[in-house]
Amino acid sequence: MTKLVRFVKQEAVLSVAAVLAVISAFFVPPDGEYLGYIDFRTLAILFSLMTVMAGLRRQGIFDRMGRALLALTGGALQLVLVLVGLCFFCSMLITNDVALLTFVPFTFVVLDSLGPETREKLALPVVCMQTIAANLGSMLTPIGNPQNLYLYGRSGMGMGAFVALMLPYTLASLALLIGWAVWLCRGGSPVRKGAGGPFLAPQPGVRADKRIVWMDAALFVVCLLAVVRVLPYGAAFAAVLAATFLADRSTLGRVDYSLLLTFVAFFIFIGNLGRVPAFSDWLRQIIAGREVLVSVLASQVTSNVPAALLLSGFTQNVEGLIIGTNLGGLGTLIASMASLISYRQIAREEPEGKGKYFALFTVSNLVFLAVLLGLWVLLG
Repeated sequence: MTKLVRFVKQEAVLSVAAVLAVISAFFVPPDGEYLGYIDFRTLAILFSLMTVMAGLRRQGIFDRMGRALLALTGGALQLVLVLVGLCFFCSMLITNDVALLTFVPFTFVVLDSLGPETREKLALPVVCMQTIAANLGSMLTPIGNPQNLYLYGRSGMGMGAFVALMLPYTLASLALLIGWAVWLCRGGSPVRKGAGGPFLAPQPGVRADKRIVWMDAALFVVCLLAVVRVLPYGAAFAAVLAATFLADRSTLGRVDYSLLLTFVAFFIFIGNLGRVPAFSDWLRQIIAGREVLVSVLASQVTSNVPAALLLSGFTQNVEGLIIGTNLGGLGTLIASMASLISYRQIAREEPEGKGKYFALFTVSNLVFLAVLLGLWVLLG
């Protein structure tokens, strides 16, 4: 029983999705149509991307890149821009959760080397900015986060059209983050360092295997070709699975299988809901013409990935869902599950600052959300 409770706490979204899938099965008993609910393309590409990113992260590639960039900084503003920019731009390719898992702990290593006064001033706002940066930078590309990958596959859009759709919001987000960084570092700072700063020393115990790095880089290209439909997704999946199993088997244990199972559970739940006429007709009426606002609101209580999976079954306006679920990642702490990665790190590194961080996170997220929704109204 204790293990079950622990599992539910650790995998709350998966647990809820599984319960909903089971409940829906009482209304629509399992039959041959269940298999048709599953979007195997999304699952295969998502697994492939997560495997490649886990392999590259295990080799310390992103950490090395961050350290190399920080060697070029010479003051507090440059330091903050690099730390936030790493999350913003890297999330476009390595996903928002991988960016935060890599660069938030790295940020504390950096701040620890600059003394307690600088750490106290910068820690909470910088991590908050990094979280927003990862959630908003990731919205530019289909591979930036799981809901984008899924909705991109359903939309039939080209890569260029997807990027063009989200580019105005991405540029506005970048401008807001730069403005925040400038305000945070107003008045200058005593932070001065050279390329030999203590936090730039190589990470102990991590030696990159060039053979694995090149393999994962090649597999990443294969994944991108599958995303843009140049290669069959099955071929990409088979290549990633076979190559990783043969050359870097331990990386397979680092894949987030709970996310894949969450997708499967929601596919079953949504598929069953679509076969209950009363509910499906009601939900279609609620969503029709309000896709952006409904997906933003739904994301606040379910997070944006489940919101995308749920609402996509009841509207053809996939572009509205793409905008809404990406903007909906702002707001509450659970609006984007990636935000919990930063919160856990704050709880570990700055336990007495959890309340202050939560307040700062909530207020700043609502400000960003209001500005970006205003931009959506203007563009509409």
